[in-house]
Amino acid sequence: MTLRQFLVHVVLVLLSGTVPIPASGGAVYYYDFIVKESNFTRLCETKPIMTVNESFPGPVIRARRGDKVFVNVHNQGDYGLTLHWHGVRQPRNPWSDGPDHITQCKIMPSTNFTYEVDFTVEEGTVWWHAHSDWTRATVHGAIVLLPAEGTTYPFPDPDGEEVIVLASWYEGNLNQIVNEGLITGADLPHSISYVINGYPGDLAAKCPTRETYSWAVEYGKTYLIRLVNAVIKSELFFAIAGHNLTVVAMDGAYIKPIVTPYIVSSPGRTMDILLTANQTPGLYYLASRQFQTEDISVTEFDHSNATAILQYNGISNSSLPPKFPDDLPAYRDYKASEIFMSQIRGLETKEHPIDVPIDITTRMFVVVSMNIVYCLNTCSSDYKIATSLNNISWLDPNVDILTAYYRNISGIYEEFPDDPPMWYNFTGDYPAQDMKVTIKGTKVKILNFNETVELIFQDPQNFNLVDPPKLNTYPVPRKGWAAVRFRADNPGVWFWHCHLDNHLSWGMDGVFIVLNGDTEETSMRPPPQGMPSCPSWTVPFEFINPHENNDPM
Repeated sequence: MTLRQFLVHVVLVLLSGTVPIPASGGAVYYYDFIVKESNFTRLCETKPIMTVNESFPGPVIRARRGDKVFVNVHNQGDYGLTLHWHGVRQPRNPWSDGPDHITQCKIMPSTNFTYEVDFTVEEGTVWWHAHSDWTRATVHGAIVLLPAEGTTYPFPDPDGEEVIVLASWYEGNLNQIVNEGLITGADLPHSISYVINGYPGDLAAKCPTRETYSWAVEYGKTYLIRLVNAVIKSELFFAIAGHNLTVVAMDGAYIKPIVTPYIVSSPGRTMDILLTANQTPGLYYLASRQFQTEDISVTEFDHSNATAILQYNGISNSSLPPKFPDDLPAYRDYKASEIFMSQIRGLETKEHPIDVPIDITTRMFVVVSMNIVYCLNTCSSDYKIATSLNNISWLDPNVDILTAYYRNISGIYEEFPDDPPMWYNFTGDYPAQDMKVTIKGTKVKILNFNETVELIFQDPQNFNLVDPPKLNTYPVPRKGWAAVRFRADNPGVWFWHCHLDNHLSWGMDGVFIVLNGDTEETSMRPPPQGMPSCPSWTVPFEFINPHENNDPM
């Protein structure tokens, strides 16, 4: 059993009704998302996949910081799903955050639900994706957030922009294969190709048909690339042949610019990247490949090199093939990843200050681990793979945590421990023998309003309290560590979990409940109309007492 790379992550109608309606503090937009099965052909295989508005990747939401968006999700598919607005703070409104079993139950087929998404502090690029099963493999899209009215970028305005979405392509019925694997204990599926804006590119080895996305640029102009890593369970290297990249934002917040020939991106991460088209006009590949962090003995992973083409305007029918990026790191180039990651720093300006909690009131030491759980009858052996946080492997309740908290339903969850049950070399090759077997549980960490929290994953060596980046997804390196600080000033129920979906499915998940403050403005909003019901929850409503105080247990 090897330690792996862990990622912590603390939706035949086109878009309609997107005309802004004036509102205090910003505009209001309305979107209709039609979720349905659509036939797509990739790598010489035609199969139905779940899509939004029949597109893969899904539609782009565009707004400004300070705006509000309502997204009415009509589920015309064959199974339930939820949508999550990744990287969006959602002040006092966990009801629209989206994770299944955490803040809501699934939107079932032939029903709909309207999400209210408030963009209060986010600026740059974030994204939306399904947050139930592995549906997000094809149900995802970018969110483009321009600066608020009357403000500007912290860099010269670009001449244009391009949304680039990195994703995975799988054989067969993905959710069915995943569900069978979770029952039997088999390994969960590996993608057969990575894709850029839905296409694997010229170098796909599994099919002679070339399916490649192309982007046209003008010589001398500067473009803002809005990059989304929607890959299911792998970090990726990404580069553009012959061109340097200047990373200016991550996860909807600005950073000190990083000039680099390549980037490394975790699943769930978004980046804003400036590119100047200053090379000899011609054809250049955009390329991505997996950053493989497992033990050297692990060879079963997606070796595909996904490509798209950057083409200078005025170049047509070129006899020369596109240039491939010489600077794209190899699969196991740990040093390249370390070099890039070490440069990430918050912008720290008057307009974009750094606010790091200094006086910490709550400290949590969290161990992330691969484990096993014993099983009966369904497994091919006596146990199956599990993952855990502090030796607790998440167990989905039969009613979502937010409803249980708000309605004061007892017996749904227990308290999550601040420390692991035992201490050992957390950054060694193997977990302690006594922690190979984990336990399943539904445990949450309860925080008072305005508590300052520090989470240490594994074992830190030092802290950056001067200009740390404001991120929503960050890798805990193999045999490594990470530290996170935040202020619990957003009342509600919030999911934190590994963003490698195999680890999430195996149980590497946790929940924070932030209690209400003393005022209406520091308290969670009541639920909206039409929240999806939980089909397996059978307790009569008259036995559920509305949540009227700050006692969640």
